[in-house]
Amino acid sequence: MTVYSDDISRWADVYFNRSKKTVENFGDVKVTYALFMRRPVVSAPKLAMDWLTAIAAERGTSIKIQLTHEEGRWVGAGEPLMYVTGQLSQLVDLETLLLQKIGPPCVAAWNAFTMCSDLPKVGFLAMEARHCAGREMAEMMAYAAAVGSERARRKSGAVGFVGNATDATAHYFGRDAGLGTMPHALIGYAGSTLRAAEMFHKTYPAENLTVLVDYFGQEIRDAIEVCKHFPDMASEGRLAFRLDTPGGRFCEGLDPAASYAVLDRNAPEAIRGYRTETELRHLIGAGVSVAAAWHLREQLDEAGFANAKIVCSSGFSPEKCNAFAIGEAPVDIIGTGSFLPERWTETYATADIVEYDGVPRVKVGREFLLRDS
Repeated sequence: MTVYSDDISRWADVYFNRSKKTVENFGDVKVTYALFMRRPVVSAPKLAMDWLTAIAAERGTSIKIQLTHEEGRWVGAGEPLMYVTGQLSQLVDLETLLLQKIGPPCVAAWNAFTMCSDLPKVGFLAMEARHCAGREMAEMMAYAAAVGSERARRKSGAVGFVGNATDATAHYFGRDAGLGTMPHALIGYAGSTLRAAEMFHKTYPAENLTVLVDYFGQEIRDAIEVCKHFPDMASEGRLAFRLDTPGGRFCEGLDPAASYAVLDRNAPEAIRGYRTETELRHLIGAGVSVAAAWHLREQLDEAGFANAKIVCSSGFSPEKCNAFAIGEAPVDIIGTGSFLPERWTETYATADIVEYDGVPRVKVGREFLLRDS
């Protein structure tokens, strides 16, 4: 939902509306706001700037935006992201909605950047829409993933986000449409993993095939059965298997001891140093762990399907991505919406006026926001 001029007063904090009326009664003044965050972020200002520009056009007023950190740049805690200058009567009632459009995408862009940087050889698929509170948030988060991904490409040559799950925001990833093959619902409908794969392939014969293999708790058996049915696609690298095993059980063939053994064979350093409880859960725990990815890779290779790809999903936050980097997990694609800010308090942006008619003035304690003369 995008709120424009005729509806702003309903969504603005009441004291901003009352300030607007007071200023209109006693005389307007040109002001400059500084917008900042209390934590490091990656600058993702486009949606906020586009909204300000649209509001200025609707109101027939001038709003000047001085961006201090270009899109995709690192911004330190307390550093102004931008300065916004205009008439106080035209800006004061915009603060509530403007801050909503600044903080969340900047934090999400930071998360996306760290995830892509930790796993530079892995492609990411943005699956944030289902976790968002409405369409506007979904657009902010998709945009943020694209910004963070581009920073990771620039800084470390990362593959980054290669697409997303919905058509509406695919353009942020340079695509005309979203990506995806089958949900668990289709497998339940088909009655077997193989049958679901057959049905999808018959419906979309030109598409690469990514098959969920956790529905029946037979990740290994179902993956190999599908490979045997589609050997050409497997050998051509057009067949992938998505691990989405729930955290209440281990992947087929694994338990704690077997998970340790898998990592000891493939990434021994991952379990021989000190690891936190959270890291160990991601490395050798139930659900989609590093051990699960290695186990599936071993079994596919042993069965002669070394070119079949592995896709992982289920709670891939920055912390989980870091654990997968530690364990050198053999993953080709990660599907995730967990670049969304985990603690919403970290997304709170703040705006303070730092100039009135060109005269520097800010509340005590915020002098660091004043512009250099």
